[in-house]
Amino acid sequence: MLTLHAKAVAALLAGCLVAMFSPATAVAVPDSPTADAGNPFVDGWYADPDITVYDDTYWVYPTTSKAYAEQTYLDAFSSTDMVNWTKHEKVLTTANVAWAEYAVWAPAPVERNGKYYLFFAANDIQNDSSLGGIGVAVADKPEGPYSDALGRPLVGQFHNGAQPIDQDVFIDDDGQAYMYYGGWGHANVVKLNDDMTSLGTFADGSTYKEITPADYVEGSQMFKRDGMYYLMWSEGGWTGPDYSVSYAISDSPTGPFEKIEKVLAQDPAVAKGSGHNSVVNVPGTEIWYIFYHRRPLSESAGNNRQLAYDRMHFRADGTIEPVTMRVRDNFADGNSLGWKTYGGAWSAGDGSYRAKRSPGGKALLDTDFADFTYDADVKVATGNGNSSGSLKAGGGDAGLLFRAARPAVGVDSYAGYYAGIGPTGKVVLGRADDGAWTPLKSAQLPLPTRRDHHLRISAVGSTIKVYVDDMATPAISVIDDTYRSGANGVRVFDTAAAFDNVSVDKAG
Repeated sequence: MLTLHAKAVAALLAGCLVAMFSPATAVAVPDSPTADAGNPFVDGWYADPDITVYDDTYWVYPTTSKAYAEQTYLDAFSSTDMVNWTKHEKVLTTANVAWAEYAVWAPAPVERNGKYYLFFAANDIQNDSSLGGIGVAVADKPEGPYSDALGRPLVGQFHNGAQPIDQDVFIDDDGQAYMYYGGWGHANVVKLNDDMTSLGTFADGSTYKEITPADYVEGSQMFKRDGMYYLMWSEGGWTGPDYSVSYAISDSPTGPFEKIEKVLAQDPAVAKGSGHNSVVNVPGTEIWYIFYHRRPLSESAGNNRQLAYDRMHFRADGTIEPVTMRVRDNFADGNSLGWKTYGGAWSAGDGSYRAKRSPGGKALLDTDFADFTYDADVKVATGNGNSSGSLKAGGGDAGLLFRAARPAVGVDSYAGYYAGIGPTGKVVLGRADDGAWTPLKSAQLPLPTRRDHHLRISAVGSTIKVYVDDMATPAISVIDDTYRSGANGVRVFDTAAAFDNVSVDKAG
């Protein structure tokens, strides 16, 4: 969720829109279509991310996605640029909450009166006779350590059929705080008193108001934009491909909320099980991002979930456009999360992904694109290299893998296509079939050639085009329908290379 307290607003809006925070930090406004440095944006299995802004820093608090009994603590991540993230381990643990034993889920952060509150669910209670539900912890700093504020759950029983889990806390412009929560297909809203540790009542004297919209399952999320209240939630099964996010809009924080449409769902080319979201508005702008968890295509275990974010856009009438999960990596964060290597020696740093000379080392993303445009910058090694870290050349080439499957260590140990370029400007396109290589076509760039190249692959049906530097005229164009979909990656063959600004988009 995003609820900016007065202190944050004053600090963040003091500058102009081209600088997000104070001139001393000189941090540019995050303005991109996705996590340009790659999703997942942090390492490890996590879920249910909730993002907020404290002063000049973004803070993400997720569920630790482990086996049920191992969910006994919460980590947090902070960043001033949404690129480089610092991990804060175990900001809250069950050791500091006497009544919580396991299943610590869906933290919701909020600041008030100089204190930092972290609402959480624990013990996954199945009935009113069990101990557990929604608790609240408090700390003096965003990174904690947080300690139990009540010594008991704030909400420890079912009301209106809602399991007490998946809470989100929102403070309205008038200072009234609300908590939205609920599992088992029911959603409630309650008022929080100024102490943030007790519940208030509505005008009719009630404490728990049911606001369940159509298809609601869990994962309430509330934010406000242009005077309207947006309730988002997750629907479908959390372990299945149908897990997704829908939303409603109301002119009141208590509804009614009528479902408008689904805005985030799995993409069979990118990831599955996408849901349990939060949103953030870059202060002082109309830039919005949706943070959520998703499961890599090759993973089947329920808890194998990762954190991602993408851009969220609004239509002129205030409704939300469906979110596109984009594939980008400019390696600005100094890591290669999401990439898996097969042979060779790979490292991320200095804003690129580097491969030492090897006979066919490759690295792939967990994607499955059919028709697409795939772009990347490729720097091919020249010379013999030196001890300062220059790329060591060979007689081969470096470039892009696409529509690839069954990758393994070995020169041509995959099934798919490869387009590469060598240090003399020779462009090659071919296909591999689990060790067998079939050249399709080659071309020679005009000499003298340069070391840095921009490669683009356009693959639509059986038509494959390879562009090198000139994005108007393909260097190679062939018709081949051997492989129709698969993973995207990079590869070196008897040379070293550096790769940067990777981008894959569906054709059209």
